[in-house]
Amino acid sequence: MSITSFPEGFVWGVSTSAFQIEGATAADGRRPSIWDVFSADRAEACDHYHRYPEDVRLMKELGMAAYRFSVSWARIFPDGGGKPNAAGLDFYDRLLDEVTGAGITPYATLYHWDLPQALEERGGWPSRDTAARFAEYAAAVHERLGDRVDTWFTLNEPWVAAFLGYGSGVHAPGRKSPADAFRAAHHMLLGHGLAAQALRAGGAQKVGLVLNISPVMTPAQVSDFGRELSEEDAAAVARIDALANRQFLEPALRGAYPAELLPVIERHGGLGHLHDGDLETIAQPLDLLGVNYYTPLVVQAQPSEPADPAYPGSEGVLFCTIPTAVTAMGWPIVPNCLSLLLGRISREYPGLDLMITENGADFVDVVTGDGIHDVDRISFIEEHLRALRAAIDDGARVRGYLVWTLLDNLEWSDGYQRKFGLVHVDFATQRRRMKDSALWYRDVVSRNGLAETRPRRPTLETVAARAGVSRATVSRVVNGESSVSPEVRAGVMRAVKELGYVPNLAARSLVTRRTNAVALVLSVPRQGGDTLTSAVVQYVTSLLEGAGKQITLMLADTAESHRRIAAHVEARLADGVVLLPPDRGDTLAERLSRTEVPLVLLGKPPIASLVPYVDVDNAGGAAAATEHLLARGRRRIGMVCGPMDLVTVQDRLAGHRAALQRSGLTPHLAPADDLTRASGAAAALRLLTDVPSLDAVFAATDQLAIGVLQAARELGRRVPEDLAVVGFDDVDAASATTPALTTVRVPVADQALALARLLLSRLEGRHTTSVVLPTRLVVRDSA
Repeated sequence: MSITSFPEGFVWGVSTSAFQIEGATAADGRRPSIWDVFSADRAEACDHYHRYPEDVRLMKELGMAAYRFSVSWARIFPDGGGKPNAAGLDFYDRLLDEVTGAGITPYATLYHWDLPQALEERGGWPSRDTAARFAEYAAAVHERLGDRVDTWFTLNEPWVAAFLGYGSGVHAPGRKSPADAFRAAHHMLLGHGLAAQALRAGGAQKVGLVLNISPVMTPAQVSDFGRELSEEDAAAVARIDALANRQFLEPALRGAYPAELLPVIERHGGLGHLHDGDLETIAQPLDLLGVNYYTPLVVQAQPSEPADPAYPGSEGVLFCTIPTAVTAMGWPIVPNCLSLLLGRISREYPGLDLMITENGADFVDVVTGDGIHDVDRISFIEEHLRALRAAIDDGARVRGYLVWTLLDNLEWSDGYQRKFGLVHVDFATQRRRMKDSALWYRDVVSRNGLAETRPRRPTLETVAARAGVSRATVSRVVNGESSVSPEVRAGVMRAVKELGYVPNLAARSLVTRRTNAVALVLSVPRQGGDTLTSAVVQYVTSLLEGAGKQITLMLADTAESHRRIAAHVEARLADGVVLLPPDRGDTLAERLSRTEVPLVLLGKPPIASLVPYVDVDNAGGAAAATEHLLARGRRRIGMVCGPMDLVTVQDRLAGHRAALQRSGLTPHLAPADDLTRASGAAAALRLLTDVPSLDAVFAATDQLAIGVLQAARELGRRVPEDLAVVGFDDVDAASATTPALTTVRVPVADQALALARLLLSRLEGRHTTSVVLPTRLVVRDSA
């Protein structure tokens, strides 16, 4: 067999999900799902509910053999139970008639995250009853549609639904409870087992489960899978693998949870939701395991790193960036990891049939008069198919490959900005247009494999011909040369976008130098960050200018300034970017990360894997401050937190909580509206009035702590005799308060120097990871 062809009978197709494409959220008796409530203004999607005949015709034109779709639970049981909604079942009747009439095999997914809101209001997945309701729903759908569906997938990616929906709260229903996340995960698995039993009792031919599985590795292993790990890194990798992968693989395929995971679950919410017989029910024989693969999880040991809310129990583990190409979502592109995970599953669970049920990528598409030339998406799919072909050669029993996804759609919390589809959708008109990737995939399907030679990517000569300029002019534009006129630059960049051209070494070698410019972008406001901002400007400028770089200082304080900065970087007018993000997140860091210009951040962003950053050990510093109070005999300790949407505040709160938990104590918290002294005083007055027995207060910043001192005076509390107070940051005023403030010192100059060194490393092409600097407790009279 040719290395580019696939086994006879290999199944090619696409996947979609109901909420992301159907729309018609109030049609024919359907009532809200948790996603309608969570993102109520985004419900029309692709209007597939009314346009499904057109979408099926598209699949037929593309030669698809398989269509994996999901059923909307809220269409079938609008109130979560009772009598099935006939109109909802009628829609899927019509859809299946259309699909099978086109010669396409349907694969049905029963749960793709859209729980009826009525069931969420009765407890949702953390409630055991939801698993029973899921089995009833599965039986009702199979009874109506089972004559045309051969393969049934019960759940799609239960990790995402449980831990992003109930743990971190970034997905519906938006809860933030580690205990709820673990309970939801178990009850989804239980629902899978009960539904599998119901489906088989009704005569279902094949039953499967779809899991998102990501190899877990350190940054060094990404380029060397066999790299040996330190004991600390090996433990970090094993823990995240247990949380992300084995928490679902082992119960479903072996009837047991990983032994090391049970203490984590117990610590976060107990084990009372695990009943006798549950694991036997969960471990129903699988006819097919669906594997969704997008990107690896890259981690390393980092003492005092707080737990990621999506991975309860991940304390001491840093989720890392890696120096590789990324999608528009910032996800690293590592195709060989698909071979790695398929080999692992085949070794650990031999004899199991697999199907790639999702694989695809979000890229920024440009719609032109002669098509949508999404060369990056073609490259992404092709490289993953080559990795898949290698895994099949090594013995993996992979029966098919389904691209995610057919249509640009509603990408959950990200709305309509993400473009995963083979087919472009104009959401204003609902017009569908095939992208180049759709036509390329059609050819792959027709030949049952890849072309013997890879498709030629647009070249420098192609761009020059399209723009009507010389090769050297194109090279100067893509290298950011300032000698090119704005009109010529605009024409070249238009040709670059239309052709999907990616500059290579040949293009860069035609000019003798790069811009040697670095953009230093200051986002405002930074509450209490004047000293740090000043140090960054001073030290970053000094160090980078010493390395021969010119500094362009740019202020990011309005939407227009964000647009201007993004355009500046996209035009390659800077070799690199240092960004001081604001206290509250915006999209500038994400936008700049898509440009592939080296970027470093000051401060950990909400999505820590987005780009490399420099930060301090906020959790460790907070823990040290709390432990100092405990060592001084303080047992009733409160905390003035600050706004809870700030990543720094979240990390300091996590460290404070962890230190109290180790001593068997519970926190007393008072959020402040902002980080000013006045807000600190107001929060402390509430806290000390509500809990007058407090003998210590830890504040998330020094400014808040100075406000606590003011509140203590107003209430007649003596510091430190009655009340010890500790802050964080060691601002200049901390040593001049009365009494002088005990605090946690942040290494301001070291952060600035680390930023400059991190960017220089990226500019030189060296491997880089985020830098987390230690803090130091400074003890003064207030504690």
